[in-house]
Amino acid sequence: MGGINMTATAFGKGTGKLRRDAGVIGLLFASTTSMIGSGWLFGAYHASKIAGPLSVWSWIIGAAIVMLIALCFAELSTMFSKSGALVHMSHASHGATLGRLWGWMLFLSYAPVPAVEAEGIVTYANNYLPYFIKPDGSGTLTGMGFLASAVLLSVLALLNMLAIRALLRVNNTVTWWKIAVPLITVVGLIAASSHWGVWHAAAGTYSSQGMFTAIPAAGIVFSFLGFRTAIDLGGESSNPGRNIPLAVIGSVLLAALIYVLLQVAFIMALSPADLKDGWSKLNFVGSAGPFAGLAATLGMGWLATLLYIDAYVSPGGTGLMYITGGSRILYAVGETDSGPQSLTKTTGSGVPWLAVIVMWAVGVFFLLPFPAWQLLVGYITSITVLTYGLGPIVLMVLRRSQPDAPRTFKLAGAGLLAPLAFIASNLVIYWTGFYTNSVLFLILGAGFVIYALVFHIVQKKPAAEFGWNHITWLLAWFGGMWVLSALGATGHGFALVGFWTGMILVAIWSLVVIWFALNSSLPAEETGEVMERMQLGN
Repeated sequence: MGGINMTATAFGKGTGKLRRDAGVIGLLFASTTSMIGSGWLFGAYHASKIAGPLSVWSWIIGAAIVMLIALCFAELSTMFSKSGALVHMSHASHGATLGRLWGWMLFLSYAPVPAVEAEGIVTYANNYLPYFIKPDGSGTLTGMGFLASAVLLSVLALLNMLAIRALLRVNNTVTWWKIAVPLITVVGLIAASSHWGVWHAAAGTYSSQGMFTAIPAAGIVFSFLGFRTAIDLGGESSNPGRNIPLAVIGSVLLAALIYVLLQVAFIMALSPADLKDGWSKLNFVGSAGPFAGLAATLGMGWLATLLYIDAYVSPGGTGLMYITGGSRILYAVGETDSGPQSLTKTTGSGVPWLAVIVMWAVGVFFLLPFPAWQLLVGYITSITVLTYGLGPIVLMVLRRSQPDAPRTFKLAGAGLLAPLAFIASNLVIYWTGFYTNSVLFLILGAGFVIYALVFHIVQKKPAAEFGWNHITWLLAWFGGMWVLSALGATGHGFALVGFWTGMILVAIWSLVVIWFALNSSLPAEETGEVMERMQLGN
């Protein structure tokens, strides 16, 4: 299946094998460029409206949460050095049913990201080509905006047909640009600012609660989610045991530094007049392209022009790498028989071409139900953090059942850090709010029912093969988080418990779910056999 080499230069009819041409810098920059996309163009503006000057702490807390999760995956990635490794991990801990469900959940978290990056591009472009966004202030795409976004997705998909070495070379060049422009923006805005007292402006129009709700709502967690790209490309790395942990941890640290500096610079560039109606009503000329608008207001036309150019490069680079990562998730879905094996078809240069096409088609679809940047970001944050929550669980399972398995990178203090990472994941879901979580769990519930019906009725397989005893903890996890979201006040919840009380309840429930998950895992012998089969398939 995954071990057949294709020599044809055209699209192959059989399965293919991915090439191991990615080095540490290529993986580091793949994750970095996945994080520095439309989030940096819009995140500081939305975070300021929700949390005021406390938004700086929102970025620091968001980075700490993602780093906790990333550290768990850094160890796991050295045990599953395969492309689409996130799919394979869940197979090893709780069996094929969880692996299949998680593979498709991962796909649903990847597929909308290129769409949201395309929307970011046309939103900035609407400042000088006012044909793409409806003028009602909703940020919703017009028909022309939808068409432009679909065309941009097509370009990103075509670039993905390059061999991985060529693709990462293109990405390395783009990433240097994406690091340089935000840093130039930071220096330029701080140097031009004359309103240093803005930190204390409009006091009383923001709260500490906003500091947490901004983490999902303003796209802060969304902006850090791209660390996983290095893991997705693990099967194409020349030395995955060393390269992947360095890339994962290094990219989160680099992105965190850039995002915190950008938030500081954004706040310092505001004038008291911009805040006359409070932080939540923050508005200024060109706010649809926030950093470019501020640069123009401060008389830095050159910086505004640079930012309008970057509004194509940064989101485009991120969208490019998410199509890459998502296609490798689909490759793993086909490789593990969780979906059609045709998803493993590759070109002569080792590109899973059918998976790339599927990523493009589903990305276009997501432009329809979520035709605004923030709407898509809320959905992506919630489902992605849900999929990330599995990482700490898998790490705890494998530490217990496979203590002697080789690990090039071993996380110190995993017994404490992994539970904290799981709690942090659930807190982000809680902060996202009841409405978004209701939509999310409804989609997941419908998908699970369809899968169960196909398994039992269409394929006529016995219940014993479904693995119910290994996945029932998911019902407790998802159901509990939905109830806690309903009890809270965020996102149209019923406000039956206070914000801080809700956070405590989430932490307690997370520990209960961990107990259920650990006691529902595969027997140690079976996990060992699954991991051995995966290694043989490399």
